[in-house]
Amino acid sequence: MKNYLLIIVLVSISFKSFGQNYPKEDTELIKQIGQMLIVGFRGTELKSDMTVYKLITNYNIGGVILFDYDVPSKGKKLRNIENPKQLQKLCEDLQKVSNYHLFISIDQEGGKVNRLKEKNGFPASVTAQYLGDNNKPQITSSYAARTADLLKTLAINLNFAPCVDLNINSNCPIIGSMERSFSSNPQIVTSNAKIWIEEFKKKGIISVIKHFPGHGSSNNDTHKGATDVSNNYDTNELIPYQILIKEGDVDMIMTSHIFNSYFDKDYPATLSYLTLTNVLRVKLGFNGVIVSDDMAMGAIAKEYNFDFALQKAIEAGVNMFIFSNNGDKYDENIAEKAITTIYQLVKNHKLDRKYITESAAKIEILKAKYGL
Repeated sequence: MKNYLLIIVLVSISFKSFGQNYPKEDTELIKQIGQMLIVGFRGTELKSDMTVYKLITNYNIGGVILFDYDVPSKGKKLRNIENPKQLQKLCEDLQKVSNYHLFISIDQEGGKVNRLKEKNGFPASVTAQYLGDNNKPQITSSYAARTADLLKTLAINLNFAPCVDLNINSNCPIIGSMERSFSSNPQIVTSNAKIWIEEFKKKGIISVIKHFPGHGSSNNDTHKGATDVSNNYDTNELIPYQILIKEGDVDMIMTSHIFNSYFDKDYPATLSYLTLTNVLRVKLGFNGVIVSDDMAMGAIAKEYNFDFALQKAIEAGVNMFIFSNNGDKYDENIAEKAITTIYQLVKNHKLDRKYITESAAKIEILKAKYGL
């Protein structure tokens, strides 16, 4: 009888998400933290025993990110994309099991950053540089509309594009050399990005401009390690953000992990209050959702403790985190680790809960705006 009563007491004061026990009164907090995560996973079809299924149903994660190639296994493991019919079903199934509607996201810039490849049955795409070199509204509009139509058909509702980085350094290994920038001219970048965003809005798809405050002047790749642009940065790199934000075109902005002492002498942009709050929020007036670039990239993961990085990023102004699980290693438990870490930071009074509440509110507003 005593054991039976003990079980009743435990059930009344706590609930269990698939790896952790949390007090029942913190259910809402856990859900709000879950909404802050966009998670990558392995699998071309959804099954109830998959971690991503449990993250969606138990933790109410905010979104998922899709890939065609599994980097950690060098393609030996299946990722998410085989062909249009398979991908559409996967996306629809993911959405069906979500209580809060997911951001189903992808990096579909076109050209060299292209998850929907011709060899898998998807239409051909072009690079941002191709569009910027032509700089003709009808061409940009045509390709943007084609991509938006495709994503709509596949049930993908968020695209991490367009890049509004200026092509300051054409040899930049992650921007210029991959033809991801429309141009070195901020006006050409802005006008083409605006067309892209408008075509996606017509289809109810969220565009994410990136990589704030500018990655186009770098000599190194933030995927691999710390990247300092302090001596190369051009203040014109802020112009596309200034104009697009002022004109009300921007719903979500992705941070860059670059270090730029022009803004902050201590921290890279993703962890920088001076960059994300003082510049992006206050100076430029952005009130939408700020999402981090992948937190497993070398510029963060190799330089900072996991707990410290999450705390600093949230305090800096980050509302959502990407854990792509598509870098050097695959960690099945990375999302649960992030949720537990943020939860403990709040409960131990190292992080004000207002940051979580405010982020959840911004995410909810954006999802409502797009009918999610």
